[in-house]
Amino acid sequence: VQLQASGGGLVQAGGSLRLSCAASGRTFNNYVMGWFRQAPGKEREFVASISWSGGTTYYADSVKGRFTISRDNAKNTMFLQMNSLKPEDTAVYYCAAGVSGGIASLRRSNYGSWGQGTQVTVSS
Repeated sequence: VQLQASGGGLVQAGGSLRLSCAASGRTFNNYVMGWFRQAPGKEREFVASISWSGGTTYYADSVKGRFTISRDNAKNTMFLQMNSLKPEDTAVYYCAAGVSGGIASLRRSNYGSWGQGTQVTVSS
């Protein structure tokens, strides 16, 4: 499956952004989907994941209560609504498609397809 992330930008602290991830090439609802991010000088880290149906979601503690992951299988698209953004949320955000749900969806190794990344910058 091919993935295309979009929606990043520059926003002030406390603001909001909505990221999108458009999928093509394979049946979208066969995949668990996830968002990861990578800040300069740091490793890529898990942000959120969502099950095939959208009924199960997981979040990193650092974004819980501020970010919401969702998907529209009819439109082959996944979203990440980011509210109350903080400067520490600044990173390149990547969407990814994987095959295993549950706790496995928190691991980078679960994901075989990655989008190109979209930059999110939060100013203080």
